[in-house]
Amino acid sequence: MNKGQCLCGRVRYEVDGPFTSMTHCHCSMCRKHHGAPFATYVSAPSTEFRWISGQDSIARYTVEESGGVRSFCSHCGSVTPVFEESRGVVLIPAGNLDGELGIKPQRHIFAGSKAPWYEIRDSLPQFEEFPPEFGLTAVERPKVEPRDGISQGSCLCGEVAYEFDGEPDLFMYCHCSRCRRGRSAAHGANMFVAAAHFRWIRGESRVKTYKVPEAQRFSVQFCEKCGSGLPRYGAGAPVALVPAGTLDTAIHLKPTARIFVGSKAPWLELFDDIPRYEEMPPREVMAAARPSPPR
Repeated sequence: MNKGQCLCGRVRYEVDGPFTSMTHCHCSMCRKHHGAPFATYVSAPSTEFRWISGQDSIARYTVEESGGVRSFCSHCGSVTPVFEESRGVVLIPAGNLDGELGIKPQRHIFAGSKAPWYEIRDSLPQFEEFPPEFGLTAVERPKVEPRDGISQGSCLCGEVAYEFDGEPDLFMYCHCSRCRRGRSAAHGANMFVAAAHFRWIRGESRVKTYKVPEAQRFSVQFCEKCGSGLPRYGAGAPVALVPAGTLDTAIHLKPTARIFVGSKAPWLELFDDIPRYEEMPPREVMAAARPSPPR
């Protein structure tokens, strides 16, 4: 039996194994919804799944272009399991499951849509869109026109959008359990942007915040309509923490560190040469996150 929960712990569930598949999805909708480089889902027969608590806390958003439903905890924004009734299966975000899962990732789908700053280094099969056996076709998503010197991002429903000048000051992958639960993904992808360079363009009133009660600072922000992860930014804060998966435009900065690797998901193998730190990196590494002077 495997157990899972959202970041705040209101939504809890369990599922009997074994899982039937495990997939990394790089489509723009998964990246936006999770705020991560990719989403990782495991599937199991729906008859083996049980809700423990929190069903009344689950919100749902129907994607206009595809008709697909995205569900999330309305209190903390974590992505929650969804059912494919026609196939009799449940799809569960692996980042919210505890411990060993008895399965490893089997494929990358929508690799043709992957984030330009993310590199696939493993030898798993890659599919440009859906694998042929899925019998599905991709949908067209709205494109954002790039603007010189400006990085832009938005949520899945498009009601919340932001921008910042130039590129981030620092970019790191975080494998801590809070980032995994908060992003419902293998790890977070956190960009540090000086507050003086960051701006909400629209929908700021849609941004909801959840702070982990026992944490000194850890919190997440998300769109209350679609559940997409959003930048963590508040009045008086020197830095905005931007989930890279929500970007609409390309950046040239590559991730410079993997932090809290000692807490990484046991089913995730790392193949790149990005510097790794068991917990927080040394001060000189974090010093790069200090806000740069306004341009």
